[in-house]
Amino acid sequence: MVTGGAGFLGSHVCDRLVREGKHVVCVDNFITGRRANVAHLRSSPYFTMIEADISVALPQIDVSEIWNLACPASPPTYQVDPVHTMLTNVMGMKNCLDLAYDTGARVFQASTSEVYGDPEVHPQTESYRGKVNPIGPRACYDEGKRAAETLCFDYRRMYGTDVRVARIFNTYGPRMDPQDGRVVSNFVVQALRGDPLEIYGDGSQTRSFCFVDDLVEGFFRIMRAPEAPQGPVNLGNPGEFTMRELAELVIGITGTSSTLTNKPLPIDDPKQRRPDIGIAQSLLGWKPQIPLREGLSSTIAYFSAELWLTPLAEEC
Repeated sequence: MVTGGAGFLGSHVCDRLVREGKHVVCVDNFITGRRANVAHLRSSPYFTMIEADISVALPQIDVSEIWNLACPASPPTYQVDPVHTMLTNVMGMKNCLDLAYDTGARVFQASTSEVYGDPEVHPQTESYRGKVNPIGPRACYDEGKRAAETLCFDYRRMYGTDVRVARIFNTYGPRMDPQDGRVVSNFVVQALRGDPLEIYGDGSQTRSFCFVDDLVEGFFRIMRAPEAPQGPVNLGNPGEFTMRELAELVIGITGTSSTLTNKPLPIDDPKQRRPDIGIAQSLLGWKPQIPLREGLSSTIAYFSAELWLTPLAEEC
């Protein structure tokens, strides 16, 4: 079972499972998931689509693995209905864990680097407990994911549930929603349309960007490891870029005439974000392989087709 299976990351997980010959039940309420992301799988005898809201209930079927990727993941989408976002994180996680208790399934939880908040430790290690504003506009997601992690490890301690938790840092690639409000999709769409690229603050805040193929490989290494990691595992690309550097790279690749413009910095927006991936490297032999320019070129090609626009020319 893949919850959020029609979303950006979930659909890539469904693809790989079907390629492996697994029978996949994709569960999505399509609040942010997109039917087009899994349309190519609908004819497969290995794929079943169920429309449901995991914060309310899960289909009670016998499964061997539960991949929980259900939740809006960008501030503009998860802040539309923060109460539902929190319930998806907490009650959705509990419903996944209860089904695992009944079936003996292994559980993968897609957590997030947002659990570190606006970090005072850089880069962020899994042992860092974070600096999160519990009553801010981002808390429905940040604290919801933190509570979901708590449930995972309480179920492990109480019931012996096999849980695997990945803390995901900024990820990009094909099947991102062009309108989801994340920085990569914003910059690419604005560049393709020739609009100014909107930088929040002065553009000096940093992020680390991992291409989706690299991230999904990390997911499968966590999920298929013979023994569950003792705690969450950071998955992300340790290469760190300022928002201004990212914007200039997108402009260069698309060949657009777009300029840069500044907007006010959102509340609780982290100043720095970069993963320490030592545990993923030592435990799983995992590290990202795809450089930012290569991944952006693939993402821009995808968005060009989505928007019926064509990149002008890649900068030499």
